Amino acid sequence: MPPKVGVYVCHCGTNIAHTVDVEEVARAASGLPNVAIARDYIYMCSDPGQQLIQDDIRELGLDRVVVASCSPRMHELTFRTVLRDAEINPYYLQIANIREQCSWVHTERARATEKAKGVVSAAVSRACLLEPLEETDAQVTPAALVIGGGIAGMQAALTIADAGYVVHLVEKGPFIGGHVAELGRTFPTLEDVGPLLGGVIRSVETHPNIELFTNSQVVEVEGFIGNFEVKVRRGVADSGEEAASDDVAGSQQGEGIRDLSVGAIVVATGFDIFDAALKPEFAYGLYDGVITGLELERLSSPSGPTGGEIRIADREIRDVVFIHCVGSRDRDLGNPYCSRICCMYTAKQAHLVREKLPEARITVFYIDMRAFGKGFEEFYDRVREKRVLYRRGNPSEIYKRGDRLVVRAEDTLLSKPVEVEADLVVLATGLVPRRDGDQIASLLKLSRSEDGFFMELHPKLRPVDTATDGVYLAGCCQSPKDIADTVAQAKAAASSALIPLSLGKVRVESVACAIDPLLCSGCGLCADACIYGALNLDERRGVMTANQVVCKGCGACATACPSGAIVVKHFTLDQILAEVEAAI
Repeated sequence: MPPKVGVYVCHCGTNIAHTVDVEEVARAASGLPNVAIARDYIYMCSDPGQQLIQDDIRELGLDRVVVASCSPRMHELTFRTVLRDAEINPYYLQIANIREQCSWVHTERARATEKAKGVVSAAVSRACLLEPLEETDAQVTPAALVIGGGIAGMQAALTIADAGYVVHLVEKGPFIGGHVAELGRTFPTLEDVGPLLGGVIRSVETHPNIELFTNSQVVEVEGFIGNFEVKVRRGVADSGEEAASDDVAGSQQGEGIRDLSVGAIVVATGFDIFDAALKPEFAYGLYDGVITGLELERLSSPSGPTGGEIRIADREIRDVVFIHCVGSRDRDLGNPYCSRICCMYTAKQAHLVREKLPEARITVFYIDMRAFGKGFEEFYDRVREKRVLYRRGNPSEIYKRGDRLVVRAEDTLLSKPVEVEADLVVLATGLVPRRDGDQIASLLKLSRSEDGFFMELHPKLRPVDTATDGVYLAGCCQSPKDIADTVAQAKAAASSALIPLSLGKVRVESVACAIDPLLCSGCGLCADACIYGALNLDERRGVMTANQVVCKGCGACATACPSGAIVVKHFTLDQILAEVEAAI
């Protein structure tokens, strides 16, 4: 019997209907071959919209469904559930994207409507050839791996451990705490970091469900969500590094390889500080009066080299200049992004300098002031009230005039060059991806954005997930963020990791490659093309095999196969050709 297709065209409020005549698209769809019903509705993803589809399936005997709406990345899983609940195979669904690919990229209503008709026609042709696919379940190892012992990694580990699961926390350095341990106070509350961080560290070290590895590194990851096999090398610290204290490092183990089995992985590898020497115009490393914000943190700390007194080589400090965005928002350096924390940590440090040097003249050169968080704007106002002069300007160089530093800049409000003398210049260096990011990306098959940070699966709907199922992102390895946002994301990543751990099993995606052993020659070209490591050679039979759990159905292997032995289920050649022929 020929298939019976139902077509449902979504208005998406006005997102689609503003540009596309959705009623006309539905009328045109009703005349396509094998279409039993075609409707339009204001929000197909709403409960009434979903119920409309289910009612038609039951009453009209539909066995294929085409939803013309937004990207399948938004609601494909939603509508698959609709089909499953109506007791037909969820893979009898085809999404026609007439929002991102049509209404959002066109302004002429007539032409946009015609294009939408074509997109729907192509989707119907493909839907008629869809085949049922069966989903399977895989068991989950009830343990987690957290890579990185900074505030994000510690919080993720504690969240998972508090839920009753074993957590292996791996830190490459000799102690946990990360960059937060290098700070004196936090913004905007000026809370002392020591007690705040110390409590978290003690909780990690004493938690019965957390196994802590310091001076250790993940060197191999195999498997898939629910069943990762991990190798951790202990004793990777340089011989010259100072041994960590008992209260920080956990008095830990010697060298060797440790094998771990885990069901989920949280990546919290953090960031590096921008190297200010890459901005030679600021003379960092040339003049001892030019320091970074992190060095000022150390200088102003009671446990620092000067006992908390802000001074350089015993010189009196009368004028202090801060420079924003050193290594951030700089396309010449390949860092066009905002590091988010620099504006506020500079405000905090200006406040601290005013406390310690009440008579000093403090000038802050900024490009744009970004006080985005809770209480940030109010803190910024308080700092300015303490005689801190904010100048919108773009510094171009630092040089010496006698024994004083001179900051030359353009005042971008007055549109004229200015020179400000200083005894101390503080560079607000931004955050950059870690230098060893390539290694982690390779181990876990992680994508990286143009700026080099690890890329989330979807910036709005799945901000802590990655393209590798079971691997989640937390903290500044994903993008620059402050402590509050880092902790929030760490808890979100841990919560996502807890889903498969608590269920005890994971559903395996059915859209994957299939290999015909009669056609396969075992050449291995497909394995070279697979970035997910889903293909392996069966030495006994001399043919390739595919791990259906690891495979993402991207089709790279099918393209590379010279003998045509590989087909991607749900994206067969016949299905794709039918779609193309209808479109043209």
